[in-house]
Amino acid sequence: MKAAFSAILMFLALVAPAVASAQVQPMVKVDAPVFVIRHFQKGPGADPSLTAGGRANAERLAAILKDKGIQAIFATATRRAVETAEPLAKALGIPVTRYDPSNIASLATAVKAAAGPVLIVGHSNTVPELVALFGGARPAPIGDDDYGILFDVAPDGSVTTQQVR
Repeated sequence: MKAAFSAILMFLALVAPAVASAQVQPMVKVDAPVFVIRHFQKGPGADPSLTAGGRANAERLAAILKDKGIQAIFATATRRAVETAEPLAKALGIPVTRYDPSNIASLATAVKAAAGPVLIVGHSNTVPELVALFGGARPAPIGDDDYGILFDVAPDGSVTTQQVR
């Protein structure tokens, strides 16, 4: 019995740190605000475009961020994410850089290299992780029908939110 208990403790001592580190991304220190938002309202289909309401909200987002000194804009390659970012990109004359949501280490490197405020457009299952990655408190899960919460993650880790509608 003691041998089995000892074996279990040894197993946990060896495996627990590996499991914990696999689930937690290290925080990335940045020197400028990181704005994170989920794409806006989408139509039906496998890779849908934004709805008319979603396009109007993307224009509102551009109006909110156009004077914030945004140096780079990142979006996943989905139509809805790119279309969310395009009005701001057009207003600022900068491109929308696509990122792979399964490789956030690469995204973090690109954000740091931007040397200024950035916008990242993600999805309901990635926005909380992105906010936490850049030092903010991980927000509650985002529901399928929740659109328009703009997270402003400051360099000190404080987070303010604004509803874009």
